[in-house]
Amino acid sequence: MKLKRYEGNPILSPHPTNAWENLAVFNPTAWYDEDKKQVFLLYRAAEADPEYKCYFGLAVSNDGFHFERTSDEPVISPSVDGFDASTIQDPRMVKIGEWFYITYACRFFPFGQFWIPKEQQYQHPVCPPDFPRVIRNNATSTGLLLTKDFKTFIRAGRITDPLLDDRDVILFPEKINGQYWMIHRPLEWVGPEYGVEQASAWISSANDLLGFRESSLLIKQKYDWEAGKMGVNTPPIKTQHGWLTLYHAVGSDKYYRIGALLMDLADPTKVLHRTTDWIMQPEEDYEIDGYYKGCVFPCGKVVIDGTLFVYYGAADKYVGVATCPLDELLAYLLSCPA
Repeated sequence: MKLKRYEGNPILSPHPTNAWENLAVFNPTAWYDEDKKQVFLLYRAAEADPEYKCYFGLAVSNDGFHFERTSDEPVISPSVDGFDASTIQDPRMVKIGEWFYITYACRFFPFGQFWIPKEQQYQHPVCPPDFPRVIRNNATSTGLLLTKDFKTFIRAGRITDPLLDDRDVILFPEKINGQYWMIHRPLEWVGPEYGVEQASAWISSANDLLGFRESSLLIKQKYDWEAGKMGVNTPPIKTQHGWLTLYHAVGSDKYYRIGALLMDLADPTKVLHRTTDWIMQPEEDYEIDGYYKGCVFPCGKVVIDGTLFVYYGAADKYVGVATCPLDELLAYLLSCPA
């Protein structure tokens, strides 16, 4: 079973006259408004500047395929001097009640610097005097945004440990057993003490969206196409068979490929079924000839009239969409080993 690419891909490309998105647009999250019959696409955009700051733009579609940008300006930018002052990346979105909850990767310090020597760190213009004595400033943590209208946003703070490179964070769209749930991918949690040889996907629950403290391993490398790091890509969809989500794994060829999971509805730490083979891999020119050669990376999916729409970044430069009947994907997953 494979996802089918839309023949009109890419559906979004860099915009040459908008400075904030003239280098790349990719890794979008999505929401389907059933009342308006519209798909809202919140996408990552990058500027052609040595600092490589990223922003979020918004596009809307009436059919899931043809999108129009809502503005020539980003809907949200990196903060001036906050925890996400360097860049914001790879949004994932769920809606709980009236609010959209958006997890996103972010950095505090300028891109490209790895360490601030101890003798210099207190002179750094954005470094508070009580900051840790050893700073890894290229670590990418995950923040949380809240919005009702994509016009006004609340920066709630970091949702992961700021001393870890921890991203690929997704939230479940509802509480389970009175708890919030998230899945994340801490890059440093590798080795015998963690039981994994490559960065893997972990799951955590908490009473508070900023209170995730303990995690358990969800999935790790299992099949040949999963040779490198892996993480969950899209917020889960609730189905009669379990929570459905997509995940990525990096192969020995450094290509990003996509698989799917079903998790237990009452206990999402239990993986019920997992695709034995990938359902999508880089094949088209726009997925190979970009800033990451060989990457398909979805951050959002929606269901419209029984069809699953998967929105993905292609080669870290474009946005594409691929589809399949939802029932077909579920049937394939249920045929995979428990």
